[in-house]
This record gives sequence, structure tokens and C-alpha cells, in this order.
Amino acid sequence: MRKKLGAEFLGTFWLVLGGCGAAVLAAGIPGVGIGYMGVAFAFGLTVLTMVYAIGPISGCHLNPAVSFGLWAGRRFPAAELAPYIIAQVLGAIAGAGVLYLIASGGPGFALSDGFASNGYGAHSPGGYALAACLITEVVMTFMFLMIILGATDKRAPQGFAGIAIGLGLTLIHLISIPVTNTSVNPARSTGPAIFVGGWAVSQLWLFWVAPIVGALLAGFAYRWLIGDDSTQGS
Repeated sequence: MRKKLGAEFLGTFWLVLGGCGAAVLAAGIPGVGIGYMGVAFAFGLTVLTMVYAIGPISGCHLNPAVSFGLWAGRRFPAAELAPYIIAQVLGAIAGAGVLYLIASGGPGFALSDGFASNGYGAHSPGGYALAACLITEVVMTFMFLMIILGATDKRAPQGFAGIAIGLGLTLIHLISIPVTNTSVNPARSTGPAIFVGGWAVSQLWLFWVAPIVGALLAGFAYRWLIGDDSTQGS
């Protein structure tokens, strides 16, 4: 279990440093910034690389919503939920901490710019209202878990799950960055929010509730699709 938790810590650290780091450090450089598309691919690539790096150790959840969804799909034991989630959140905070140390050494950096935090209303990149952001996070997390559950099903082609999952997360970001800055991951949302404080912490509830609801719905839906066969996948 210690090795599993260490892997989840490291993987979530990389997800936040890589994904949020791309948003904070590289997205807005005039003329050469990577923009929304680059940030979307950065998040997808962090997951794709970690699937192959730590997947054999911990399953590469990197996300409390994924752990809940796999539990609902009968792929993950309830007894390991709390330890996994703690490791993921700590990894996300550590990733955000390293990103802060790097970003604060550059000119013009300010936490008030958002630090890649997720938000709704005035803090949504596109100014989207709470209801729109709630629907977005539930639906996007639902689809993410459906991709994960399907790609890791024992009937799926073996060895390609990381590609499907990484590209799935990229697509989700391409759709939803303008709406919420894309969470679908409570740990990813928690790391930057702790450093920003204020509005980011007060809005954090949405980015725990909506992804977990979407993930649970996906887990139950996938069990229905496969005939509630808990032997599928690993």
C-alpha cells in the first residue's frame, strides 16, 4: 500500500505541475504562448505518461473522482478510497507548491491572476454561470470515467488504455477550459486553490461535488452496460 500511495502522490504531483504549469507558465506568452489547446494537451500528456509509468503500481487514478468511479464500477475496494484520496490531494498540493516557487520567480506573476484555479461566475474564464459549470463538470467527468472504464476493460485491446485516457482528457479540456478552466479532478482543483485562497477556496466545493457525482454515475452506468459483471477489467 505504501508503494501505491507513493505512486499516486507522484502521479498527481506531475499532473498538477505539468497541466497547471503549462497554463501558468506557457499559455499566455505573447506571440508564442501555447493557449488553450496547448494546456489541454499538457493535461492529457501528464495522464498518458503516468498511466505507463505508475499504472502497474497503483492503477494511476491521480484523481479522487476516478477512485470513486472505479469503486462504483466495482473495480476498486472501498477500504482504499480514503488513503488514495489523501495521497492524491497531497500530491496536488505539492505540485502546486513547486509551481508557485517557479512561477513566483518570474516578472509580473500574481496569484490574483488565478494560478490555474477552477471557478464559476466571475471566475469562469468565459464568465459561465454556476449551473452551466455544474453541468459541465458532471458531464465531462461522467464521460472521462466511461472512457477509463471502457479502455481498461479486459475485453478492450491491451496496452492502449493510456492513449485513450490521455486523449480523452485532452478532449475534455478542449471543451471545458472556457467554462470552468476544467477540473474533473478534485485534487487538481484543491492544489492551486490553497495557494490562491479567497474565492478559489470558497468555490472549491463545486469541483469536489460535481466530479464525484459524475464519476459515480459513470461507474453505475458502466456496470449496467456490461450486465453488472464485476469481473471485467482490473
